[in-house]
Amino acid sequence: MNIVAIETATETVGVAVRTTDGMQAQFSLSGRRRHVESLVPAMEHLLAQVGIDAISIDAVAVDLGPGLFTGLRVGVSTAKALAQSLGIGIVGLSSLDILFEAAREVGHRGLVLSVVDARRGEVFAALREVGSEGGEAAEVFSPSLFSPGDLTSVLSALGGVPVVAVGDGAQRYADVLRVARGVTCVMGALSSPPASTLLSLASDRLAAGTVPDLPNVVVPIYMREADARINFAQIDRASGLLPAASS
Repeated sequence: MNIVAIETATETVGVAVRTTDGMQAQFSLSGRRRHVESLVPAMEHLLAQVGIDAISIDAVAVDLGPGLFTGLRVGVSTAKALAQSLGIGIVGLSSLDILFEAAREVGHRGLVLSVVDARRGEVFAALREVGSEGGEAAEVFSPSLFSPGDLTSVLSALGGVPVVAVGDGAQRYADVLRVARGVTCVMGALSSPPASTLLSLASDRLAAGTVPDLPNVVVPIYMREADARINFAQIDRASGLLPAASS
């Protein structure tokens, strides 16, 4: 299958393309939040590099989040528009799952913590354990929203068992997370979910018989209200338009 993968859950804009004859190309732009300006031109450039037109795409893979609200809206909306215009389906995956798989791909074993910066002093995180041979992974705790301090307390309760933390949230709050004995934060690499890993995961699922979703049922995984809605609610409470939040 000709597959396009779209990654916009963090500040990184990523696109990866794989063709039926095995050609693959990828693009990544980090640190400037240029999701709107960069995504479609990057996709068009990669399609040209591997020698196919958009009309030849058989499936779209997209990171559904959690992550940056604006980035997710851009990525998911683009995936839905592309799939709808071509009459094809979408394979949606979680940013935390993609980060975890990327860590496993490069050889991390044992407890692997995926951490995505949620802004507002919070992170999205999930913990899994990879066997020594890199096979099936067991979930230790499911994706949740934490303050860095609360996440550190959860990790401290593990009693010093080695934990490898990946993602931009792990890098931003490394000094806090390292208070928990046994935690190592990977710096530099694995700061964002790689589009190439999203592409591989989606390809494997399609090969295993997974049926892509219709565009109209695909929605981002936000895991909390948008910042703008939170800010408006705070203004309304201050002005007396909404009741004060209960303690």
